[in-house]
Amino acid sequence: MEPLYSITDLAREFKVTTRTIRYYEDKNLLSPKREGQRRIYGSRDHVRLRLIMRGKRLGFSIEEIQGLINLYDVDATESSQLYKFLEMIRQRQQALRQQQIDISETLSELDKREGECVALLGNTIDTGRRK
Repeated sequence: MEPLYSITDLAREFKVTTRTIRYYEDKNLLSPKREGQRRIYGSRDHVRLRLIMRGKRLGFSIEEIQGLINLYDVDATESSQLYKFLEMIRQRQQALRQQQIDISETLSELDKREGECVALLGNTIDTGRRK
């Protein structure tokens, strides 16, 4: 028998709000069964939510995550999904490495400008006011 989850169960386990889970439903990433007004999630939705949360943690957009999840529906062997995921990982790594370089350069520039300002003020800085 497949384990079943309520929206509250999933929200608690994945540390998200029920509104977030409903948002993923609206994006067709989750598809619970209904018993009246009550949503019942199965193993498939549980796995999908785990993948969504992992993708979000890695910085992927909902659209990118949706593309990966949809690949699984087309290719149950997961090889298409894995190749696409590998491509996305490499692109994300490249973007983050570039951001790291940009941040380092910006910090270096700020340090230089700070030094220039201090020198021009003749080391008279005290809590932001001139002496």
